[in-house]
Amino acid sequence: MATHGMIDLETLATGFDATVLTLGGVKFNPNSISDPHSEIYFKLDVDEQTEKGRQVDDSTIAWWGTQPAEVQEDAFGLTDRTPVIDVLKALNKWCVGLDTIWCQGPAFDIVIMEHMYKQWNHHIPWPFWKVKDSRTLFGIMPSDPRKKIDFKAHNALEDCKVQALCVQHCVQELRLTVR
Repeated sequence: MATHGMIDLETLATGFDATVLTLGGVKFNPNSISDPHSEIYFKLDVDEQTEKGRQVDDSTIAWWGTQPAEVQEDAFGLTDRTPVIDVLKALNKWCVGLDTIWCQGPAFDIVIMEHMYKQWNHHIPWPFWKVKDSRTLFGIMPSDPRKKIDFKAHNALEDCKVQALCVQHCVQELRLTVR
């Protein structure tokens, strides 16, 4: 059985050095329609990141202002913030045994996390060849599978769950077996 991971970030900018608000992750089997498991969810220490020079973009802050209050509260709430190094260590442990790591877009989540790992002088837990992009997969489908699911977008964990489920549906619809 293949074990894949899906990660998602919510951030305060869109560049490689964006400040990360939240990180979500789930593990899943891409070859069967089954619930994701082994969830992780972290609210990262924002001050620690900005002190290290990670970016906050005014247009991204303005965009967050258009999101539902519940989504904003989860992303910006001050409780349960975790130091970055603790998140990096936990993500490293969580990645053990993964055959593949997925994210939504080839130039966002993974790039931001890899920059953060380097900035904190910590080991990146995935080799480049194990990274897959769900946005590309969804784009080759007749319709975006996420459009068929009602969910709270822009919660990193909820986004992961939906993206993992959509990968499973795409793999099934395309009659593929993924390693």
